[in-house]
Amino acid sequence: MLATAAPLPAPEQDAQWGYEFKWDGVRAVAVVRAGTLGLWARSGTDITVRYPELARLPAQLAGHDAVLDGEVVALDAQGRPDFGALQGRMHRTGPEVARMAAAAPVTYLVFDLLALDGEDLTGLPYERRRERLDALGVGGQRWTGTPWFRGGGEAVLAASRENGLEGVVAKRLDSPYRPGLRGPDWRKVKNVRTQSVVVGGWRPGQGRRAGGVGSLLVGVHDDGGRFVYAGHVGTGFTAQALRDLEELFTPRRTSPFVGALPREVIRDARWVEPDLVGEVAFAVWTADGRLRHPSWRGLRDDIAPEDVVEEW
Repeated sequence: MLATAAPLPAPEQDAQWGYEFKWDGVRAVAVVRAGTLGLWARSGTDITVRYPELARLPAQLAGHDAVLDGEVVALDAQGRPDFGALQGRMHRTGPEVARMAAAAPVTYLVFDLLALDGEDLTGLPYERRRERLDALGVGGQRWTGTPWFRGGGEAVLAASRENGLEGVVAKRLDSPYRPGLRGPDWRKVKNVRTQSVVVGGWRPGQGRRAGGVGSLLVGVHDDGGRFVYAGHVGTGFTAQALRDLEELFTPRRTSPFVGALPREVIRDARWVEPDLVGEVAFAVWTADGRLRHPSWRGLRDDIAPEDVVEEW
């Protein structure tokens, strides 16, 4: 179930909502069956092998089969999610994964319980599912349950800002869990504007970036499902991140974007298959549908390219 970018509920509706902190990581559904973990990104990709440190299940799940929803995060020294630190773990499936897991293990933050011992809980109200999750008390072995609050949205959002978190997610207390649906029952209220984008091309660099990638040409899908150009991103990268990205590109002869692009973009553009999803921070959307002052935050492996739409 997905959240829609929106303001906090109105004060007179506040008591009808529950609030959670928004965790800056990779969304993942955990399937526990016969003591074995399967971890799935919202794109449908099996990501179990990427995070082996999560395979040791907390004691509370011993003897239980369960389906849980949560976020894989890399925590900094202050215990806050660090999306940049998680980048090195995405798309890694080789022998280096075990070393990386030992050096900087991730944490699985659990915020929903979708099934327990064969009982489907998705039809229950959010409030009841959270109560069931709290009663289960999942914690330990790189797993932990997350806090939630009935009402008090303004205070929770203020606390998220004070602690350097991304924002809050507001969820109607009476809302069932609707897999795959992005609707009004869940709202994400961000302290920083971010947007998922799909990479459709790149432009060569100059100066220190000469001979490699200088900036990325990115897009989103419009209301008709067409892949449209949203601008170019040239900041927020390390040199290594640009080299890693170039290795993931699949070149193509023509632009993957619908419609005409600015002449200065076409002049030296290199096109790629639109199969890599990333995230940018930005100021605003311009009147002509471009991201203003976007800065690259990193790749995402939990979102399918076709699901990337304008979020603001």
